[in-house]
Amino acid sequence: MTGGPVMLQTGYWQGGRDMRRRGVTLVELVTVLAVLGVLATLAAPGFTGLLLDARRTAGVNALVGAVQLARSEAIKRARPVTLCRTVDGMHCAGGGDDWSGGWLVFVPAQPTRPTAFDASAELLRVDRPGFQGAVRGNRAAFVFRPGPQRSTNGTVVFCDRRGSPEARAVIISHTGRPRSSPYSPDGRALVC
Repeated sequence: MTGGPVMLQTGYWQGGRDMRRRGVTLVELVTVLAVLGVLATLAAPGFTGLLLDARRTAGVNALVGAVQLARSEAIKRARPVTLCRTVDGMHCAGGGDDWSGGWLVFVPAQPTRPTAFDASAELLRVDRPGFQGAVRGNRAAFVFRPGPQRSTNGTVVFCDRRGSPEARAVIISHTGRPRSSPYSPDGRALVC
């Protein structure tokens, strides 16, 4: 035999140590857990920011989708379609600026009363976003009209616990086109 390691029948190399004992010691396990804990602590603020960004984006996108639906249905049907704030998902909430309860998109039964949501109105969509924060608008309802007629313009602002620097606005033009912006329509910072 030569002076090198010997292969045993069990398939393990026999050298200066016995490799049949596989596992980790308690010290190695505690060290790995401590390193993972430090890494998780360093990464948690970044994950929180990502989660808040995702929730805000989902709320903004839901409102933009509702605006686009109302606008396209007004053109398709050649009659007004209304987007209004709601608190119960079944009725327009009327005056006020709190949109955090959600919104309705409907075709009013009487085109001369575009904000009247009653039993004869055709409900097109109900959104109840899971956004955790304030949603404020400068209108209680937006009426989208077909053709060259002016629609209701306005702004709805989404604010979470991070405040004004991370707020987003959905700005609706008089043509009914929505856009998302980190600034108010006049270019100033958003106020939460």
